Amino acid sequence: MPRSKRQLDVVLQPVLRSAAMRNLDRIIRKVADKDVIVTFIGESGTGKEVLARRIHDRSARCRGPFIPINCAAIPEALFESELFGHEKGAFTGANDRARGKVEAAAGGTLFLDELGEMPIGVQAKLLRFLENRKFMRVGGTTKIAVDVRLVTATLRPLEAEVKTGRFRADLFYRIQGISLNVPPLRDRQADLPILVRQFVETLSVQHGTKPPRFTRAAMAALRNYPWPGNVRELRNLVELVCLLRDGKQIRTRDLPPPIREAAPQTAPTRGEPRIAPGAEILEIRLDEPLEGTIDRILRAALDLEGGNRSRAARRLGISVRTMQRYASRAVPDTRRVDPSASTITP
Repeated sequence: MPRSKRQLDVVLQPVLRSAAMRNLDRIIRKVADKDVIVTFIGESGTGKEVLARRIHDRSARCRGPFIPINCAAIPEALFESELFGHEKGAFTGANDRARGKVEAAAGGTLFLDELGEMPIGVQAKLLRFLENRKFMRVGGTTKIAVDVRLVTATLRPLEAEVKTGRFRADLFYRIQGISLNVPPLRDRQADLPILVRQFVETLSVQHGTKPPRFTRAAMAALRNYPWPGNVRELRNLVELVCLLRDGKQIRTRDLPPPIREAAPQTAPTRGEPRIAPGAEILEIRLDEPLEGTIDRILRAALDLEGGNRSRAARRLGISVRTMQRYASRAVPDTRRVDPSASTITP
């Protein structure tokens, strides 16, 4: 059964803190109910399929199927059959008739990930299908009409693939609808703590373990790491933490070497006092979203006061109620949340 919009909002909340992702979500809300082709452009692991599912779940097709295809993972010889299906005896090994992904997505959404990796020959058949919404199974003689919505994703802008001859220009112009850039995780640091929270809560339940506990210095190291594998890499790291640490505290020295080496110089790895010297002075960056700046101020005040919200509120000159409201929204509960590990000591 499709998820309700309330359930969907809860699932997607973690990716919507940074200004870039909030803006992306606003556009998705506007185009979800329009049957226009949407293409997501972004690095591997940035969550393009999650966003494609969001479009599907917010559209009138939400009760239909969502069928994803990773174009880079299908052998070229099998691609046409995978996409359009085949008739019995169409080729060696085709012992029965088989429906393809296009047919399986009838009434719903077909998501073509890494579209630039689709073989040229199959691109021509996809173009023909998009023109009249009809196709024939491999080895078939009857045209089949199917109503599907197409959402695509690519690592690189397809214009470059057209220039090199790896992507058909006519298909490129046919799928030109709305192109949306998905920023890498390193460019939306405000999303990281909440993504960590969601992964910790979800994966600890999935694996039947206690949520790991993290020091603020370990969290600072995560913030400083560039995350070349993006959200996928972060999820894998948190899953490893949940499996190996099982409720134990994670310190900077427990993190894998690349992340440990990225730790700020002010975050010591031994003893890890709750706050680094000189933390009463906080640098404000004008290119940082306001919510991110507020988050850092709250965390610093709480660190200075040993986690006591009343004293932190007095230090900032705000009421305890205001402090509690902001803190519950912005500051992860380090008894239950936050990330790390790969050279983890069990």
